Amino acid sequence: AAFGAALALSLGTIPLQGTAFVFGLLAVGLSYFLALTRRGVAIVTLILAGIIVSGIFTALLTVVQFLTDPFKLQTIVHWTMGNLHNANWAKVRSALGPILAGSLWLFILRWRMNVLALGDEETRAVGLNPEREKLLILLPATLVASAAVAVAGVIGMVGLAFPHMVRMMVGPDNRITTPVAMAFGGSFLLLVDNFSRTAAVFEIPLGIFTTLIGGPFFIYLLKKNRMQVSE
Repeated sequence: AAFGAALALSLGTIPLQGTAFVFGLLAVGLSYFLALTRRGVAIVTLILAGIIVSGIFTALLTVVQFLTDPFKLQTIVHWTMGNLHNANWAKVRSALGPILAGSLWLFILRWRMNVLALGDEETRAVGLNPEREKLLILLPATLVASAAVAVAGVIGMVGLAFPHMVRMMVGPDNRITTPVAMAFGGSFLLLVDNFSRTAAVFEIPLGIFTTLIGGPFFIYLLKKNRMQVSE
């Protein structure tokens, strides 16, 4: 999604949101295809495939930045850091439809996430196809993420750290975690945005703050899991 949006900003002749979604869907599709085996898709393999594809698109994003018009480069660089300083109702309206549609889709499927969390064998035992269910969840998640990235840029760690924080607070039940994570993530982002506007005479990009918050949290989470395993 980030590469697609940067490409649209650089060329200026193709729709930003549509390009972000297409390339976001392409990245997810490539990751899924690389992780696919005869036995299905293992979560760990899918994550590793996602890291590989992310590295490729990050390199392509760097190429776009290197070749783009110098007058557009600053816009792309600020956009890749993530910010809300250019927010307006036109951008909200352009992203509202895809985000609401994808969020509603995920909200409806939230109970199936609980089944998938038990493993593929348990999912089949209740009459569901795990590969089909994974695709049904990946598609709306890609739609929501691409629409958000297209208007706000790359804001790191929000989609990774905050769902884990919510799980620690309200438990692993996705029927509860999904709507709470949506509300918590959005509210926290507004607080961070307000802080970034008042912490200095100029607005500091949101992605810097969210990464500084999310990174240490993941270190804590990793150490906590290692201690539990050792016990």
